[in-house]
Order: sequence, then C-alpha cells, then structure tokens
Amino acid sequence: MLRPSTQKYAVNRPLYSEDGFEDEHAKVYRKHKRLLDHVKQYLTCSSERAKKAVVSLVPIIGWIRIYSIKEWLLNDIVSGISTGLVAVLQGLAFSLLASISTWYGLYAAFFPVILYFFLGTSRHISVGSFPVLSLMVGAVVTRLVPDEGPPANITAFEGLTKDEQRILVSSSLTFLVGLFQLGMGLLQVGFIVKYLSDTLISGFTTAAAVHILVSQLKFVLGLTVPGFSGPLAVIYTLESVFTQITSTNIHDLVTSLVVMVMVLGVKEINDRFKSKLPVPIPIEVIMTVIACGVSYAFNFRDNHGVDVVGKIPNTFESPKAPDMQIFQMTAVEAFPIAIVGFAVAFAVAKVYSIKHDYVVDGNQELIAFGASNIFGGSFKSLVASTALSRSAVQESTGGKTQIAGLLSAIIVLVVILGIGFLLEPLPKSVLGAVVMVNLKGMLMQVVTVPYLWKKDRPDCIVWVGTCLAAIFLGLDIGLAIGLGLELLTVVFRAQYPRCSILANISGTDIYRDCKDYVNIYEPEGVKIFRIPSPIFFANIDFFRDKLKDAVGFNPLRILRKRNKALKKIKKLIKKGELTLTSVRPQGLLNKCYHNGLQATCSMPIEESEDESNMEDLDKPTDYSDLPIEVNWNANLPANISVPPVNIHSLVLDFSAVSFLDISALKGLQAALKEFIRIDVDVYIVGCDPYIIEKLRNCKFFDDEIKTSIFFLTIHDAMLYIYESHPPQTVSEKVSGSFQYQHVNGSSMSNGLTIREIPDMKTEVETDTIPETRF
Repeated sequence: MLRPSTQKYAVNRPLYSEDGFEDEHAKVYRKHKRLLDHVKQYLTCSSERAKKAVVSLVPIIGWIRIYSIKEWLLNDIVSGISTGLVAVLQGLAFSLLASISTWYGLYAAFFPVILYFFLGTSRHISVGSFPVLSLMVGAVVTRLVPDEGPPANITAFEGLTKDEQRILVSSSLTFLVGLFQLGMGLLQVGFIVKYLSDTLISGFTTAAAVHILVSQLKFVLGLTVPGFSGPLAVIYTLESVFTQITSTNIHDLVTSLVVMVMVLGVKEINDRFKSKLPVPIPIEVIMTVIACGVSYAFNFRDNHGVDVVGKIPNTFESPKAPDMQIFQMTAVEAFPIAIVGFAVAFAVAKVYSIKHDYVVDGNQELIAFGASNIFGGSFKSLVASTALSRSAVQESTGGKTQIAGLLSAIIVLVVILGIGFLLEPLPKSVLGAVVMVNLKGMLMQVVTVPYLWKKDRPDCIVWVGTCLAAIFLGLDIGLAIGLGLELLTVVFRAQYPRCSILANISGTDIYRDCKDYVNIYEPEGVKIFRIPSPIFFANIDFFRDKLKDAVGFNPLRILRKRNKALKKIKKLIKKGELTLTSVRPQGLLNKCYHNGLQATCSMPIEESEDESNMEDLDKPTDYSDLPIEVNWNANLPANISVPPVNIHSLVLDFSAVSFLDISALKGLQAALKEFIRIDVDVYIVGCDPYIIEKLRNCKFFDDEIKTSIFFLTIHDAMLYIYESHPPQTVSEKVSGSFQYQHVNGSSMSNGLTIREIPDMKTEVETDTIPETRF
C-alpha cells in the first residue's frame, strides 16, 4: 500500500452547474410505475414465479436438494444428539419460569421443531423454549391464575384444577402469539424487527435476566414464594424471599451451589479450549444425571423435603382448542411476546447465516414461527423461539442443517415416551441452578454501559432506560418504554443534527468543518453551510435558526430594516431635505451603478417597526423611485442605519440531505428568498437529482429562485463565485472605504456627496460614469 503522500490525482473538467451538467450529459428516461402497475405485477402468475413462491414458502425444498449425505449427515447426527440433551434439560428448567408443570417445557422442544424443519430459513438455530419468553408467559399465567386467591372469571376454568387452568392459559397464549406472528409474516412486515436495535434488545434481555434470576431464588433456596406480576413484581418477590430466608432448605442450597460451580467451571473450559475439543463437554447433562442419581439414592423428596420434578407422563396429551376469553384478556401481552420471540430468533439466525453464507428471510421466519407456535399451542406447548446457548451447541457441534434440529426433537420424543421416569427424582433446585448459570451471558451485557456512555450517550440512555423500566415496571411495559426512547433518539438525531460551517483545505478541492483543522482557508465573503440529515417538518425551523447563526445575522430583519431605511430616504428626497451628488468613483469597477449614481448607507434605525406594514417590509427592496442604487455596507445620512451584511454568497451543502417534505420545501423557499432579497447569492451543492425533480414538480422555482443555483460540488460553486466576485486586493479594499457628507461638513461616499439641506428641494448632480462590463 502506497503512503498517502505519494498518491495524487489530477482532474481537468469544466465547471458544472446542475443545469450545465444535464445539458451536456443526457439522462436515461425511466418510467415510474404506478400503483396499478405494482398491483398487476404482484398478481401476475407464471410457472417460474410459482416455483419460486413454493420454494420460498417451503425452504426445505431449496436446501434438501443440495444436501451432502457423506459430508453433512454425521455432523448433523452428533449435533442433533448434543442439542437434544440440552433441549430436554432447558425445557424442564424454563417451564419453571412459566409457572407450569415441568414436562410441558419438553413439548416446546418437540412440536414447534417439526414445523420449523419444513418452513424455517435458518439452518442452525435450535427452536424451543427461551427463558425471556417463558418468564413473560409466566407473568400472564400468574395474573390470570394467581398462587393465592381466585382465578380470573373465565368460563373455561370451570371444573379444572389450578395446574390445568394454567396450562390452558399458557397454550392459548402460545396459540395467539403464533397467530400474531403468522399474520405479520403474511402481511410482509418482517421489517418491524429493525426498530428493535441491538442496544434496546441488550437492555431488555439484561432486565429479563434479572427477573429470571429473582424468580429462580425460590427453587435454589427451597422456599415457597407466591408468583407476582405487573409493576414492581421484582421488589415484591425479593421482599417475600428475604422474609422467609431463615426457612432456606440447606440441601437445595448446597446442591444448587455445587451444580453452579461445576457448570460455570466446565463452561469456562469449553470456551477456552473450544478449538481443541471436538464437541463441548455437556456439563449440564452430566450434572443432571448425577443429581438425579444422588436424589434417588438418598430420597431427597421424602427425607429432606426437596421439591423434585415428579411424575412425567409417558404419553402426549390430546390437542385442545384455545379459549377466546383468554385471547381477549391476553392480547396486549401476546403482541410484545410475538415481537420479542421473533426478534431474538431472527438476530441469532442472521449471525449464523452471515457466518455460513446463506440468506435468512425475515418474513418467512415470521410465518415459520407463527405456524410452529400455532401447532405447539394446540398441543399445550410453551411459546417457541430460540435459546442462544442451545443454538450455539447446535452450531458448534457441527450442525449443518435443520436435520440436526429434527434429530434433537427425536431425542426429546424418546425422553417423553421412554425414559422420562428417570428424571422424576431431579430436584427443581438443580433446574434453577442451570437456569441461573445460563444467564451469565445476558447479565454480563451490563459491562457495555460505560462504553456506550463514552461513545454514544443517546444509545446509553436507551439501554439504561429500557433495562430499568423492564426491571421495575415489567417486561411488556419496559419494552414499550424502550421502543419509545429509541424512537425519541432517532427523532432527536434527525431534528437536531450537527450542522457545520465548512472551509477549504488549502491547496485542495476538499472542504471540511472549519473548527476541526488548522491549515484551512475560509473564503472571504462566503459561508459554506452543511446540514447532515434530511430536512422535514420537524427540523426545518432548526435548520433556519442554525443558518442564521452561521452567517451571523437575520436576513429577514435586515430586509425589513433596509425597506424602512429606503422609505425614509425617499421621504427625505421628496420633502427636499436631502441633496444627492455623485462624482466619478475610482478603483471600484466591481460596483453597481444606476443612472450614474451610487449611494451607500448603514447604521441601526432607532425607531420600532410598524407591524401594520410588516408584509410590505418583507417584499424585495424597490429602487424604482430612486436615481441611485444603494450600497448598504456604508454610512447613511439622517441617522439611518442598517446592520451590515458581510457576505455576498451562501453555499448550502445538501450532499447528506436524503429527502425534503412539503413543509420543509416551503420553509427552505422562504429562507432562500430572505437571503436573495438582501443581495446574498445562494447556491445549493451536492443535491440529489430526485430532490431537484421534486422541487420542480412542487413549483419551487420562480423569478427569484432559479435552477441555476444548483451545482454538482462545493468546489464548482466556489469557482463560479470567484468568477462573479473576484477577491479584492489591499489597495481595492482601501479605496473602497465608504463616507458621506452633510451640508455643514463634507466627506466623500464612493465619489458620491450627500448634502442634507432643510426646506429645499432635492437636487441631483452627476458626473458621467463610463459603463463597466464584466
């Protein structure tokens, strides 16, 4: 790679305005499709399109044709067995979060996996229960069927036990979540997940990890703690735990600590030596087997009061239709569950798709998860998504396709129908310990807060706000608040962008913020203003205010001052109180003359503006009744003064402006006219051609604002400005000083003498001034 100092380029091309460029380079005409054209195209059917639609709807058709049995099958078998063992354990553990019987968590690792095998586009995620979703489901379950007190008034609850009522709520909620996801997939709104940023998801999952950690304390400590839901549920749960802390079951506590220490230690070994290990050591499965054996041998349940998993049915229950009353009472919670479940699954799927070079379709993923949850809900399954740790096992053990997921479902099936009874003595404290250990990754996300605070404070506010709101107000409310904060940051960034004044890097055609560089040249009489965002109704006023700050004056105020001053001068001349005389100016060939006369004036007028004539004052300055054209940057007679304008050109850099709405268009038009009417030339550079076309269609251009103000680059505009306003030499600046003369004392004003004579008619004397051409 060459050093920057040795790399140079030279370009020799004409100076281009947008009009000149279009005249020299013909544009390709492209017909814009109407809405009717899009509808016709969408409804048009052909054999090729039908084939693509089938492959898109059933993605297994696409990858099964290229499946390599020799290269992939063995890897999928190993991965499927490993993932299946983890899925069994996590299914049992995560069902505790949902406040339902443990074996229903196994259903989430079987029924949804079957449909996802055919409909899903990701080849590496492991479908099943997810702790955050299980916790959100548990909050709904305990709200409708609390531990203490009567359940909600639902007709379908009649004749059911508390456990059966909770299963009905869980399965109906799962079915409704599936309906939401399927509906969004069919409506092609998979893009909605893009509004959930990584920062928001990180803060939300960290808060969920805190909820999960607190909810598992009762199992680890062997306490009986009622389930709480709604705002401050974490506080109430902790209060209940610490109230009963003296009743801790030592056997549960010791068992949990041993399991957590062993699992954390072996997981660290797996992470450190993952390149050398053929497969990760399944420490959770090993500790579960050991815990089952020890619990059975010493009869923990009867001898020490340890709560165990208990009887696991060796058959599937018959499917059951969801309850419509539960739909009505849980719709508000079901929608965020559907969004979070899809967002987490799609984020994980996207990571693996990039790593293994294939495409994941967001809309098809919504359809796949929607159908899977509808199917699973019919068989009393928990809401399905994906667990990060389980997907990592499936991918790291060599899984190539969803055949590994199908094999993991078969392992779960074997456990349910064949060997589930072996898990009956398993202490629930072991499951709680496994859940807590798997929270490490989510809890460690808190270390990103200092980094975000230093690098991007709005993102840090979103993270902290989402996390705290979700912890104290509940996951559903926290998610809504986090989304609101995120949208506010987007609005804030767009509404208050970092505008800047640009200047030229000496010896180049490069323009940068004048505050950021030392060797930089700011052209005299020119301001280059850049706005790095779209201009729309919310930030057009901010844009205009920043523009006024950049140039150092309010153009509308100066226009009004000039029009008032001009009216006073006309009045003085009409009354005969002012005599104007001009002489031949020297050394000012770039000045403008009218009838051989020139007047210059400036100083603030000491009288208030007449609000009744405000509209007249906002109009362009009218010199028609004067024999002179006034140069407003000099002194005026009769104590008339107007703020000076120290620039002759304004360049607006629109290279970062992606769109303009109608409100912004009107505001921009008004702003440009304010500058043009005080003799400041305005140029717009780097503007998107489609924006220029929109300006044409919206009647933006008129006698004052012309298309000739648009240039391709800043340097094109600057070269044009230098031609129109050549920089003055020192001698020209000295000879260009302005003066005026009264009756009682004379001084010169660009060769023009102004006498103030009371009670006399106005007399104008002129010398012949040769015409100056540029």
